[in-house]
This record gives sequence, C-alpha cells and structure tokens, in this order.
Amino acid sequence: MPFNLVCPSSRGLSLALSRRLLQTSPYPLVATARKDTDAVKSSILEGLDVDENRVTVLKVDVTGLLFDPLDQGEHLANTQHQDESLLSDAASEISKRFPKDHIQYAFSTCGILHPERSPADLKKELIMETLYTNILGPLLVLKHFSPFLPTKKTSSGSDAPSVWSNMAARVGSTADNRLGGWYSYRATKAGVNSITKTFDIHLSRVSGDKAFCVSLHPGTVKTELSREFWGSVNNDKLFSPERAAERLVGVVSGLKLDQRGLFWDWEGKKIEW
Repeated sequence: MPFNLVCPSSRGLSLALSRRLLQTSPYPLVATARKDTDAVKSSILEGLDVDENRVTVLKVDVTGLLFDPLDQGEHLANTQHQDESLLSDAASEISKRFPKDHIQYAFSTCGILHPERSPADLKKELIMETLYTNILGPLLVLKHFSPFLPTKKTSSGSDAPSVWSNMAARVGSTADNRLGGWYSYRATKAGVNSITKTFDIHLSRVSGDKAFCVSLHPGTVKTELSREFWGSVNNDKLFSPERAAERLVGVVSGLKLDQRGLFWDWEGKKIEW
C-alpha cells in the first residue's frame, strides 16, 4: 500500500496537511518533526477518528539552524554531516516500515521568512539561515525521501500518479514581482521553483507517468511565518491552516500528468515562473 509524507509536520500548515491527508486518504502517513515526535503525533491525531498506527513521526531537522553561519572550518562540516544523518536515519526507518511501498503524496514544506523591505535590511546571518532552510532543506529532503517515489518498474498500488509537492510562494514568481522587497525569501522561493522543474524532469525519465513534481502557493496562511502581515490582508484572503490544507490537498489530488512540473496556487490556477 502507498503512504503519504509531510516534512516537516509539527505545526501550522504542515500539521494541518498531515491531518487533512489522514482524513481524505486511506493510506498511512509518515510525518517528521525536529523534536517531541510523540507530542507531534498526538497533535496530528487529536480529535480524529483514525487508527494511531497509521501515523509514523520521525525525527528530522530541515531548518537553517544547523550551524553558526559565522563559524568556520571542521566544526561546520561536522555539524552539517550530523544533521543530514537524521534524514538518512529517517529514510532507513521508512524502508523498514514500508519495505515494498511507495509515496503517493509528498509535501515538502520547510521554509522561514525574514522580511527585508530594502537592501539596508539585509543581514548576512539571516540570509544564510534563509538559504539553508528554504533551499538546502528541500534539496536534502529530495535526496533522502524521493527514492520512495515509484519508478517505471514499480508495481503501483494506486491508479493515480504520485505527486511530490514543494511549498513555494507567489513571491517566488519573478513574473509576478510587482512590489519588490523580501529579497532573500523571494530568491529562495524562486530557487524552490527551479528545484521543482529540475526534479520533475528527472521524474519524467525515471518514473514516466507514475510520478511528477509541482510547486504550490498556499496563499497567506495564518501562521507565525506570516503574523507580521495579517493586518494587511483581507479576511477572505487570510486562510486558517485547515482551510489552506483542504485547498492544497484538493489541488494536488486533482492534478493531471499534463500539469506536471508547474507552479499552482491554492485555487488550482497556474502561476508563471
């Protein structure tokens, strides 16, 4: 049987996506968290009439807080290696628990935001944290978890193709950039879109019509990441995590093969790169 993956899954939109998948899909869920995996599992299951054995929460750290950006030398290299090992260990655990299964829906959701309204707001330490979380994070998640997507040779347990979704943002669209600002966040989310396109080309070769990759824009979600901007967003465009998750799962589950490798918003509308 296939399984679904949300990485990370501990709060906000990621937590809501985990809960939504359990409610709408018959498949088991693999979720990840930096810490307190038991507490995260309880949060995912809270109030749901779901067998707790359907949920596996593994320890993974995909944030930019992997190292001191001002540190140099061997300590930096060792710190990065130790944190990537969490991903490797999680992948090994998935192999043990689902030895013959593959991912149906994956949501790679890591991201942080340090708003910069002008070049004077740019700070090296925060730029480095943004780059490591928003670019290195999705790349390492791909490296360790994408092997669980079906290949051309996989005997699929589902009629629908598998979908890997990278969480981008409309501000990552160069074509849609009309307001400026948010330099490092825009740059990294544009980078996420580049990762999506490149990875989908890879999947077209190794998976054929059995798997593809897309970028997603969830809208403005009422989470800590966007707290500073709640007051400037109309109420009808400020979504609860639950509503955003409902829309995104609906978009992903409705995508067709000819919509692969593109950038989609919460309404299922294409966003230009």
